[in-house]
Amino acid sequence: MLGLERKDTLLMFAVAFITLLAPIILNPFPAGSALAQFNAGYPDLMQRFVIFGIFAIGFNILFGLTGYLSFGHAAFLGIGSYSAVWMFKLLSMNVIPAILLSIIMAGLFALVIGFVSLRRSGIYFSILTLAFAQMSYNLAYSVLTPVTNGETGLQLTLSDPRILDGASSGGLPVTSLFGAEMRDTTTLYVGPWTWDFSVGYYFCALLMLIAFYLSVRIFRSPFGMMLRAVKSNQQRMNYTGLNSRPYTLAAFVISGMYAGLAGGLLAAMDPLAGADRMQWTASGEVVLMTILGGAGTLIGPVLGAGFIKYFENIFSKINDGILHQWFAFMPDGLENFMVTVIHPFIGKGWHLTLGIMFMLVVIFLPGGLVEGAQRTGRLFRRRDRNADHVESDAARQRAAAE
Repeated sequence: MLGLERKDTLLMFAVAFITLLAPIILNPFPAGSALAQFNAGYPDLMQRFVIFGIFAIGFNILFGLTGYLSFGHAAFLGIGSYSAVWMFKLLSMNVIPAILLSIIMAGLFALVIGFVSLRRSGIYFSILTLAFAQMSYNLAYSVLTPVTNGETGLQLTLSDPRILDGASSGGLPVTSLFGAEMRDTTTLYVGPWTWDFSVGYYFCALLMLIAFYLSVRIFRSPFGMMLRAVKSNQQRMNYTGLNSRPYTLAAFVISGMYAGLAGGLLAAMDPLAGADRMQWTASGEVVLMTILGGAGTLIGPVLGAGFIKYFENIFSKINDGILHQWFAFMPDGLENFMVTVIHPFIGKGWHLTLGIMFMLVVIFLPGGLVEGAQRTGRLFRRRDRNADHVESDAARQRAAAE
């Protein structure tokens, strides 16, 4: 179905099911309860889940299939955002033209950067991509200020022409999809639970599902097999007379277009583009997402993106007051001690917690969260087989006794 094998079709339907029901699945605790702070079914947060999922899926096509580790993908994320905002300023607030321009511009920049960077491999390739990303960041921050608006960032103004929409009066316009505003949200109340269904989230979710489907087709295609051959042994591949550079360049461009799509969606949800999206930390974040979820797997990058963004939201909003509530049942001295110990790992220090979690995953689960799920599945299957053997042995003993 859909040109996919049965296993891939089931995976596609599982991802679609979870994505479409995310507003319900991510809000398991009643509003106002003590555990409600662990809910993640907010439109803004869910949008970031799927947008960075797209970013990680694209990065995985390059890193997971070819083994080329890029530290410069944030440049394409930023280019996508700037392109989208310029489209909002000059043409229309409809997100479709902005998204298309973001993908095209990111693809063109990826073609140029990849053509130069892919002349080297290994650590030299990584350094080249990092250099290009930092050059892009500095150009956006301080050199191309007429285009990027420097450190303030590119944003909408009332004087923007917006040729198709016309000048706005009475406030800044909002992004929309053929009249449906991205910020429109319908709230469903079921007892103590509240679930928010946002136009912006479902638009991003639809594009993520399309991006995921295309990545599955790439993974299973002859092109994907050639990319795996590059990762396995590029030198041997070259000895056979096959030129691997067109394949790696194509993978780099596709990956950059995914990043541009993610950048365009970030601008579509919040029409602001800043140079900070091009910083090396943003490139490092997508590397973490991919490795944490499972590089080279289909679902791993999406899991890694959701994992990091969820815990970023949870740990960053926990403060000392919440900790004192959690440990209020303890004696005062022990309560203060626990708060003092945990304090560096929450709030602004949540990166420390993420670093520890990443270190543990790399040490104990080199294949990421996907490997952890596979190990758990094998463990349960082994237990079921052992239970079946015990039952069959007991049945044989009873039969022999009779």
